[in-house]
Amino acid sequence: MKTKRTMTEICSAITMLLMSATGALAADTHKVYSSGLLVLMFLGFCAIVVVLQTIPAMMHLYGMIKGVASKKEMAEVKSH
Repeated sequence: MKTKRTMTEICSAITMLLMSATGALAADTHKVYSSGLLVLMFLGFCAIVVVLQTIPAMMHLYGMIKGVASKKEMAEVKSH
């Protein structure tokens, strides 16, 4: 019983220590973000391009899955 209590106290102490140390390990973000409006517009444009490229990719993936999952047999090619 005493071992279980000691283990609980040790775990609690380690947890409290780690929770209090996370603030000290964080990066200072005071001046990290200093980009202008054009940079934001360019990143937004890149994001729009990526999102719009996913639409045809999803349609193509749907077609491939639909083709594989269909139970239709392929027509046999007759040789002369």
